Amino acid sequence: MLTSGKIFVKISSVVTKRSTLINKRTRLNEAIRVPQLRIIDENDNQIGVMDTRDALQKAKDAGLDLVEVSPNAKPPVAKIVDWGKYNYQKTKQQQQSRKKNKNLDIKQIRFGLKIGEHDLDIKLKKVKSFLEAGHKVKITAFFRGREMAHKEIGYELLDKVLHKIEDIAVVEQEPQFSGKYLSILVRSSNAKVKNP
Repeated sequence: MLTSGKIFVKISSVVTKRSTLINKRTRLNEAIRVPQLRIIDENDNQIGVMDTRDALQKAKDAGLDLVEVSPNAKPPVAKIVDWGKYNYQKTKQQQQSRKKNKNLDIKQIRFGLKIGEHDLDIKLKKVKSFLEAGHKVKITAFFRGREMAHKEIGYELLDKVLHKIEDIAVVEQEPQFSGKYLSILVRSSNAKVKNP
């Protein structure tokens, strides 16, 4: 009997550690430390404002958890749910939103003002491969030292680059100066590529 008590203590401490790790982002049950909460029940019905102790008891009576879903509201909003299902659904939603955002990648290629013709062609091949893959590309000309006095050379370089890729690219953002960099944003002109 004494041994089973020790095992129980070990198991309960593991469960406690797990729940505190989960609660770093979302407060759960006793970790909610505000006096009052606006409560939503397991059927998504708004119950209203309750004392936190009463809400915890209501969740325990239903065999569910009390999860703080909107901590910045006044009073904070909590929902009575099955934590496992709720956490699973939130994880799935985050995965879906990450899949949708994958096409929003912006690749960057930098060109020095004194770039040679061969190096320019190699970098343009890379730009074309990015565009064909559906990425947006930020093309940047960077200035060193006294080159800042001749900004027109940067514009000429970007015009040259755009002329060489005009059959597959469309300008999305006009040239802009930012410190020592002159940048332009292009995307694929191919209709098959989905642009959000």
